[in-house]
Amino acid sequence: MEIPGIRTWIIYYLISFVVLLWAVFLSIQGVMLWISLMLVIIVVGMNFYTLSGELKKHAARRAMMREISQFNEISVETMPKKLP
Repeated sequence: MEIPGIRTWIIYYLISFVVLLWAVFLSIQGVMLWISLMLVIIVVGMNFYTLSGELKKHAARRAMMREISQFNEISVETMPKKLP
């Protein structure tokens, strides 16, 4: 993860934590149980969706780097050698 991306993740998880705390508060009070359950489902679902997106992006980046590396190896091997 790049450094600018870490700040976004910290804010994202802080907001998620606050939403989960609010859901726990609503559950303990015994009012609006369906809202607290919906909040938990939304937060957990968004976390899974975001995590799967990041894993796919990381896999695509690794594949691209592997292709660039193979292209570079092929181009170096086919270069003519200089004679002294």
